[in-house]
Amino acid sequence: MRTPMEAFEDVRPAVERLDLLVRPVADALRGWTGPVPVEELLYVDTQPERADTAVLAESYGPWLLDLSANCVVVAAKRGGEVTLAACMVLGHTRADVNGLVRRHLGARKASFAPMDTVLDATGMEYGGITPVGLPAGWPVLVDQAVADSPHVLVGSGSRRGKLIVPGKALAELPGATVLAGLGG
Repeated sequence: MRTPMEAFEDVRPAVERLDLLVRPVADALRGWTGPVPVEELLYVDTQPERADTAVLAESYGPWLLDLSANCVVVAAKRGGEVTLAACMVLGHTRADVNGLVRRHLGARKASFAPMDTVLDATGMEYGGITPVGLPAGWPVLVDQAVADSPHVLVGSGSRRGKLIVPGKALAELPGATVLAGLGG
């Protein structure tokens, strides 16, 4: 079985590349306390114009589509209150926002959060949103297939670069809940 690491020449522990990461991601790695050692979270430098999953797979290797996970942010609404939550699904699937996500968050309505809201709230860039370094208190819904993956390629917080993270590390992030069938 191929790994995301095979697609890149320079793969290093992300803590060695803090200078290339946005502040919330760098801070999360500096304060990492998960059961997976922080050195197992890797960084690869990629070109910003290749940040989108499909373009990245086309550029670096088609097998990466199956080894990538996307972080999408949803806005769940109930009674005038809005909850922002992150959903981690494999790159070739879509988050079940109107079904499983809405029900899990106890919302009447759930939709993708407006991009300007996401960028302001996270301090990250469009095309690079990652669950590592999200604001405290955010629910992080992780598809079971992502959690079971030995490694997935995810955003790094900016359009430049990607993180390669063991799925179990994503399942252990603060606020994380693993849900079967989140990505369909």
